[in-house]
Amino acid sequence: MKEQHQPHIVVIGAGFGGIRAARKLSKLNVQVTLIDRHNYHLFQPLLYQVSTATLSIDDIAYPIRAMIKKQKNILFRMGEVTNIDFAAKTLLVDNNEISYDYLIIAPGGTTNFFGMDSIEKNSFGLKTLDEAVTLRNHILHKFELASYEKDSVKRHSLLTFIVVGGGPTGVESAGALSELIYLVMAKEYPTLNFKEVRIVLVEASDKVLAAMPEELQEATIEKLIRKHVEVRLCVQVTDYDGQRLTLKSGEIIPTHTVIWAAGIKAASLAATLTGNHDSAGRIIVNEYLQLPDHPEVFAIGDAVHFQQDSRPLPMIAPVAIQQAETACENIANLLSQKDLHKFTYKDVGSMATIGRNAAVVNMGSLKLSGFLAWTMWLFVHILRLVDFRNRFVVFTKWVWEYFFYERLVRIITRQ
Repeated sequence: MKEQHQPHIVVIGAGFGGIRAARKLSKLNVQVTLIDRHNYHLFQPLLYQVSTATLSIDDIAYPIRAMIKKQKNILFRMGEVTNIDFAAKTLLVDNNEISYDYLIIAPGGTTNFFGMDSIEKNSFGLKTLDEAVTLRNHILHKFELASYEKDSVKRHSLLTFIVVGGGPTGVESAGALSELIYLVMAKEYPTLNFKEVRIVLVEASDKVLAAMPEELQEATIEKLIRKHVEVRLCVQVTDYDGQRLTLKSGEIIPTHTVIWAAGIKAASLAATLTGNHDSAGRIIVNEYLQLPDHPEVFAIGDAVHFQQDSRPLPMIAPVAIQQAETACENIANLLSQKDLHKFTYKDVGSMATIGRNAAVVNMGSLKLSGFLAWTMWLFVHILRLVDFRNRFVVFTKWVWEYFFYERLVRIITRQ
């Protein structure tokens, strides 16, 4: 008796969407290959805590093979997809060809510098582990240099930190940086005058946390100001050479540290795909999350432009996770020759922390700021971590920092 062909489904990307898709597909009678250029799944929302010396890299990253070891029909392939041939149903992974019956494209996103090469070259993004560790080393090193710098102008420049972008990443980075500097490092650099430290949050629009209600935006700004963060709205950055940040108004701010949290675009793979794309490089899919000319190919997450209520959905983890669920359901329906389900995003709300005892939460009719919102933020992020070990270690570090004002991950590993 001839053995029945087992459909082969390839999932590109092991982010929130890709991991959810692989796990859901593992329940079907299919063979799944999960591909990622890293061997770990990264909890990106806490990257800024690595860059500000609260957490270590292994606290927010988890080996992919450990995550899928119980799913016997999933194989992991570490490598980078360089080309997809939709006609032949094949893709290239480091020059090795892999065929598929169905494909889920979930390569994620990357920092958008909006074509400003000088800023891309000299500022710090915050989308990968390497970027977070590099930024942490850089911040710590600037304090070491400032501690024995005699020239006051150079010292001020070393101690000026600019965060560009008023979204959750920018707000959380500015708040965490303030607490690292004023609650931890101020006790360890007796030769420095911490009144010389300057932290500036720059936002091109007239608001921070644009998805939040106005009262929560105002609460966020108020809390940042209390944490010694200057909030500059309606300010655009035009250039940065590594030592001087130039604003559209012509103002120049001497600084050695610019953290770029002002934009995100689809990973480069999305731009190579045939089809229509938006300004952020995201490929446009139909209501079932399929590429219009290739019904066996689905795309999800940050690489996808999907409109709902006449607006494209934001590039956030809940969108990717929900899209993964629908894409897998539709693959199962294709296999069983059933009707497909249209994707509809169910808004789960948003939240951001500004630091110790301070956060904002917007979930439906629930709008909170302050300590209660902060505890909710802690609880939600602990639960979203992949493994019990990660949850325990992160919780322990947060408790230690809360009571002892200490951050242990302050080792300069490279400069």
